[in-house]
This record gives sequence, C-alpha cells and structure tokens, in this order.
Amino acid sequence: MQPPRTILLASVLKPLDDTRMYEKFGRTLARLPQVQVHVAGRQAPAPQPKPANLHTHSLLAGSRLSWARLRAQGRYWQLLRRLRPGLVVVHAPELLPLTLLWHWLGKERRFVYDVQENFALNIRTQHVYPAAVRGLLATAVRGLETLAATAAEKVILAEESYAEELPFATPARTLILENKYQPPGPELLRSTPVHLAPNQPLELLYSGTISELNGVLAAVEFARALRLVWPGTRLTIIGFCQHPALLTQLQALAAESGGAVELVGGAEPVPHGRIIQAIRRSHLGLLPYREHPSFWRCVPTKLFEYLAHALPVLIPRNPLWQQFIAQHQAGLAVDFADTSSATIEQVKNDLLRHAFYSQGVPAEVFWHSEEQKLLALLDSIR
Repeated sequence: MQPPRTILLASVLKPLDDTRMYEKFGRTLARLPQVQVHVAGRQAPAPQPKPANLHTHSLLAGSRLSWARLRAQGRYWQLLRRLRPGLVVVHAPELLPLTLLWHWLGKERRFVYDVQENFALNIRTQHVYPAAVRGLLATAVRGLETLAATAAEKVILAEESYAEELPFATPARTLILENKYQPPGPELLRSTPVHLAPNQPLELLYSGTISELNGVLAAVEFARALRLVWPGTRLTIIGFCQHPALLTQLQALAAESGGAVELVGGAEPVPHGRIIQAIRRSHLGLLPYREHPSFWRCVPTKLFEYLAHALPVLIPRNPLWQQFIAQHQAGLAVDFADTSSATIEQVKNDLLRHAFYSQGVPAEVFWHSEEQKLLALLDSIR
C-alpha cells in the first residue's frame, strides 16, 4: 500500500477558510483516498466540521503591512521542509520564489500555480503602490510568474479572460477553474421563479471585499435613493475592508442611517458561512462595481454565489455580466451613478414586473464541473 500523499495549498493573505483555497480546492482534494491535505494561509477559524485529513497552518496572524508578512515566508519554508509534500498548489505569487527554490533543490517536487488575479495589471492600475515603483514591481511579478509557469506542472486560471491577458498562459500548460459556488452543505433552495412584492421590506446586500472600486459607496447611495420610493429598504454590507478611512466613513454612515444600513465585519474578515446566511435572507444583491481594467472582464465570485441562491441581482452595464444574467433571468443592468428620482422609480417598476429565475437555479454556477477538472488534473500528475 502506498503511503498517504501529502498536498500543500498555500497563500499568505488568503484566510484559512478561503472559499477557493480551502472550501473548493481543499475539500475536493481531501475526499481522495490516502491523501493528506494541508492548507496554509492567514489566520482564521477553520470551518467545521473539518475532514480528518484536512489540516490548517497559520502563516500570517498580523497586518498585511507588517513584519509578520515577511516572517510568513519563513513559516512557509519550514512547512515545505517538515511536510515534504508531493504536490504544492501555490495560491499567491509572493510564495513563488521559495516554491521554485524548493522545487529546484530536490527530485519529484511538483507544484501548480493558481492564478487568481492578473497581478501585474492590478499593480499598474489600482494605485495601491506608489507610482514610482508600480512599473518595476509589475515587471518583477510578471517575470516571476513567467519563470514559475515553465517549472509548474500546470498553471490554473480563475478566469477565462486570463488565457488571453497573460503571456505565460499557453494553452498546453493551463487549466481554467472558475470561482463557481461550492455549497458548504445541503442547500435550502429558494423557490423559483422569484417575484418581488411591492409592499415587502426590501433587503439589499453588498457582500465580499469592501472598497470604493467595488462600489460600496455607490451601494449606500443607491439604497438611500431606493428607500425613498420603496419604504422599508435596508442595505447590509458584509465583508472585509482594508482601507481604514473608508471603514470609518462606512461606520459613520451606518450609525446615522437609523438602521437602514448595517455593516457586518469591516475591520476583520467575515466567515464565509455568515455571508451565505446573508445571501439567503436578502431579496436583491448589488454589484455596483466601477469600470476598471483589472476586473471588468472577470466574473465576480459573488455573482456565482448569488445565482446559486436564486438571488436577483443588479449589475452595472458590463456586456459580459449582462449576457451571463440574461441567460438565467437573474437580474437587471442599471447605472448606479444615476440616482435621480425618475430613474430609481423606473428601477423599482422593472424589479416588480420581472419574474427572475423562471427556469430555476442554473446548474452551471456550481463548483461541481470545476471539481471534476481539478481531480482530473491531479490524476494526470500522480
């Protein structure tokens, strides 16, 4: 009998309960016989119940902008030496240098690189880093990813668009695994088709990463305007905000809203289970993203989650997303910047006259299809 195979999934900033690294990759691989799966990432409680062969290791417990992030590299190297994994799945580019070193220093050391963002493009366009270093840092990251792609068993892409955007993503070496929804357990499905009633209190939802680029302030303004024509409208904002000034602003807006705006989390990551609970009790999901090259050609994870729960959605006028929701009668495209009374009244009327999800919950938004591709990949590199 062969000894259990050890697989290590690793990131620095992704929490240990991350929906992709832990829930999708980790739980899928842990169902294999004779396999021990280890997940390493930012400190967070592991979802329970946890399979006996699925283990977690904290690499980062402090701030993303602290010395603890540097020490995380040392912890990762110790894990590589102690666990001696047969396969490493790298979910963050900052772990590629040590992964490559580990790969080159021994035989039968295989790794896969999971590309969750177009990192070089993000660095150049999102203005997180000082302008003087953006170009240099983006070039360095792209060079590192290109080098890793030549050594990796496979490069996994979280978005179809990355196959066109990333020069190192050659068809023969890449596999697309989209961020489709993985139910944490038996699902209580919403009955379809979904109709919104004119006299019901309307629960709006903004979930996930809380940022101006993702449109959280637009969500607040839109909810405020809709409340004028639809009394009882409430907005729940649930997720993690990495920008202290924005978080303070949102806390003030929630405090002065008289209960019309609720902020859940904000200062710390929110367990994914709580986000799913918020989706289940909401009536309308908001995706008020501002147009930006770093994600305009991607399908947001929350869109898969909302559709999996038959939650009607409002999206910006993004052709890719409009086509996606039109296939399933899942929602409407609106201009979140236009909160004039006439426009908001029209949005209300459109919401009331539509029957959403008339063909039921779409099967294609679930992780099962991607799960089969992941298992086939593992089979190919045993």
